[in-house]
Formats: sequence, structure tokens, C-alpha cells
Amino acid sequence: MDVNKKPKQLNARYVKTMMRYAGRAHAWLYRRSGGKIGANWRIGAGAKKPVPTLLLEHRGRKSGKLFTSPLVYITEGDNVVIVASMGGRDENPQWYYNLLADPDVHIEIGRERRPVRAALASKEEKQRLWPKLVEAYADFDTYQSWTDRDIPVFILQPR
Repeated sequence: MDVNKKPKQLNARYVKTMMRYAGRAHAWLYRRSGGKIGANWRIGAGAKKPVPTLLLEHRGRKSGKLFTSPLVYITEGDNVVIVASMGGRDENPQWYYNLLADPDVHIEIGRERRPVRAALASKEEKQRLWPKLVEAYADFDTYQSWTDRDIPVFILQPR
């Protein structure tokens, strides 16, 4: 398969549903094992070069319920950087909108849970961070090629 060719069914509703259930299973295993299971993403480019994952705990902007999303990340100093790629789908993930509505969230890395404040990276910040993100997980470039939206990047700062 040509990795730069967008999969036909990527934006199908069932793919979004599968991603949601896979994310829930990932988060459950990650939490139960303290990060021993699920701490590294080993799919796609991660199969050759595993990428660290964290759990993002965020509140639904409409429901008020707590949700947990497993995400690939990099660090820059004390900050943690995440990407709202949604696998290159044409829509942003729900957690993106939740972070815009309530940027005070928690992350878990291994057994450590910490409060952070999410800030949407500016165009300049994203331009600086993108090569580092792609170095960590090459599929981010592929995902960007699959969608017309500008994939957002968040900087999670300690609070």
C-alpha cells in the first residue's frame, strides 16, 4: 500500500467508532498496568521506532463527563507536546474541542498523574515543533498529507 495515498474508508463512521473503542481499551490497559502496557505506540511508524504515549484526561464540553485519550507525545523542557491528528481523518478529535473549552486537564505518564494547561500552538510554534514531532513519529507527515485541515498541535504546560 502506498503510505501517501489516503485510505478510502478513513473517514467512515465505523473507523471513528473503532478508534474510540481501541482508545478506551488502550487507556484501560495503560492505567491498570501503570503504563507497563501501552506506554509505547507500536503501530505504523511506531512499529520500527516505538513512540511514548500518555493518557490525556479531559472534560466533555457538553456532557461535563471525564474522558481519557491515549496520545503520542514528545517533551520539550517541562512541556509536553501532543498532536490532534486523528489518524489523518478530515475532522479534529473531540478532545481538541474539549481542550479549547477547558484547557486545564491532567495527563498520566506511567503512574505519574499531573495537572497541565493546554495551549494551542501558534503557527510559529507548530512550525518549530513539527519536525521534532515527525522525527518521533513519521506518520504525522503522512496524516497531514491525507487531510486538508491543518492538524493542530497543543503544548501542555505544568500548572
